[in-house]
Amino acid sequence: MGAEGGVAITAWTDRPVLVTGAGGFIGSHLVESLATRGARVTAFVRYNSRHHLGWLENLPPDLAGRVTIVAGDLRDPSAVREAARDAEYVFHLGALISIPYSYRHPQEVVETNVLGTVNILEAAREARTKRVIHTSTSEVYGTARTARINEGHPLQGQSPYSASKIAADKIAESYWRAFDVPVVTVRPFNTYGPRQSARAVIPTIITQALVCEEVKLGSLIPTRDFTFVSDTVSGFMRAAEAAEAVAREINLGSGEEVSIGDLAEKIIALVGRPVRIVCEEQRLRPPRSEVDRLHSDNSLASRLLGWKPTVSLEEGLRATIAWVEGHLSSFDVGTYKI
Repeated sequence: MGAEGGVAITAWTDRPVLVTGAGGFIGSHLVESLATRGARVTAFVRYNSRHHLGWLENLPPDLAGRVTIVAGDLRDPSAVREAARDAEYVFHLGALISIPYSYRHPQEVVETNVLGTVNILEAAREARTKRVIHTSTSEVYGTARTARINEGHPLQGQSPYSASKIAADKIAESYWRAFDVPVVTVRPFNTYGPRQSARAVIPTIITQALVCEEVKLGSLIPTRDFTFVSDTVSGFMRAAEAAEAVAREINLGSGEEVSIGDLAEKIIALVGRPVRIVCEEQRLRPPRSEVDRLHSDNSLASRLLGWKPTVSLEEGLRATIAWVEGHLSSFDVGTYKI
């Protein structure tokens, strides 16, 4: 290892790495980044009878030789243990992440997100993994009580999903305190970019703005802090590399906030079609569950990881719009997805 700007730099060439949630939006980008840097990646995806590998179906051929795909379920300790057996680094992104889905199926969400995390940490403990990078979410903070949310902000479970992630975060903390498992908890704010599903707000807006007369949304008032996926992936990599990151919880956010209504207006302007914005009742969250404001303080990531976002919201939106235009057949445009 060398050093740069106070951050220890890991040479990834031939290092064995496990990524859970590898077929998903952020996970697939992370797998590609690690493989591009020479890591030997075990990509853990959730088993399905169609043998669909998510976005890993589109893994560039020149990287395929560096990625071993393993299908299983995070709730199965033996599957997780086998996948993690030789890993020096574990990036744990696997989770059920839809808030509306968590209203309908809270038990499944808790089992996957909490017990799945226990299984990952147990496997890492047994394998003496050098570092576990555990994925949290800005949703654990609930509605902001301060202008910017730092890592000391109180945690508040405003949905079964956010409560499951709070529990998973505390389990991760306990494995550091009780068993010396070297864990870093990263808290991405709202990541967006190519490959994201219409479960998320930005693809929801883009797909409707491209082809519909109306953009149907829930509440337009809440504010969010959006980070382009390449910046989020960079933060994950740096969290694995930085010596001082162990046992810390670290926000990965742009430090800028925008309301959902203003975001929709920005996207419609970039698409260049006259489209109405409509608030649809079925998309509204229960009043006490809606998180009204998320605005990150990313100063700890800057200090510990040497990380700052590099992609502006407009630049990232243009890239995402271009990608969605080329993949519209992958979206059921206008249908509310949970």
